[in-house]
Amino acid sequence: MSSLSRHRCLAILQECRGDEIWSPEHCAARGVPNDWVDELADTFESGFQHDRQTIYWKGQVTNQYRGVRDVDLAMRVASSMGLDVDQITATALGPSAVVKAIKESVMDD
Repeated sequence: MSSLSRHRCLAILQECRGDEIWSPEHCAARGVPNDWVDELADTFESGFQHDRQTIYWKGQVTNQYRGVRDVDLAMRVASSMGLDVDQITATALGPSAVVKAIKESVMDD
């Protein structure tokens, strides 16, 4: 398991919003360890009932996209910092709220 400096963890966490999928290239450019990307990456499919379910790539709708959800990355960062992710996110409703709870916990730390 790769460990990151607190500075790198905070930089990655700052960019997370909870509603994005990062490409493997974007992850590499941000210093996300390759083993994290390998473990967390998946292929996601767009849903078309609501716009928030639709995946956009360079401003265009795409049916599938391979990458890492930023909410999963935020949870991995928090875990690597020694935070109790389950406790921090127990009352969070939705991915954006999970990221917000993690960020608040890091700031309180």
